[in-house]
Amino acid sequence: MYFIKEEFSQTYEEKKSKFIAYLTPYSLFDSLMKRLREEHTKARHFVYAYRYLNEFEQIVENSSDDGEPKGTSGKPALNVLAGNELINSAVIIVRYFGGTKLGTGGLVRAYSDSVNLVINSAELLKYEKLQTAIIEVDYSTLSKVEYLINSLNIIVSNKEFTSKVKLHLQISDEQLSSLKTELPREVEIKL
Repeated sequence: MYFIKEEFSQTYEEKKSKFIAYLTPYSLFDSLMKRLREEHTKARHFVYAYRYLNEFEQIVENSSDDGEPKGTSGKPALNVLAGNELINSAVIIVRYFGGTKLGTGGLVRAYSDSVNLVINSAELLKYEKLQTAIIEVDYSTLSKVEYLINSLNIIVSNKEFTSKVKLHLQISDEQLSSLKTELPREVEIKL
């Protein structure tokens, strides 16, 4: 599975109709929709599709045709997201009508092609399930451990400073095994 960290957009044209596809992290979906409705006041349709992982690691997905004939826009866009194994991502396609009706098959193709176009221009990142780990280190070894954590691209979600420093990490299985081999012996990892 894959996800994106930032917004991407591409424009696709078919028989003078313009389809502007915006691919965004799911967490920014609502704010992007609001912004696009304000920016594109003359657009006819704001079709969307999204897929995200809920707290039980289940994929939740939804789509909307926003006034287009049923099943010709939102569902095809969702199918493209699913086909590319995208999660925690949303796509909004802003359509400006060009005066020529495309028919149901033409709409399915145009919406699918616009989503494929923006996905192909996006930087997709591989999704890895993260777990929480906690390590306690002495102040004297903190900088060495932080350097190691940064070099492994491990996320530090919290730091607690007491007699020692407690680091709360968001870590993948692969990062965990690398960290275990490279940490000083006196540092213990708690999962």
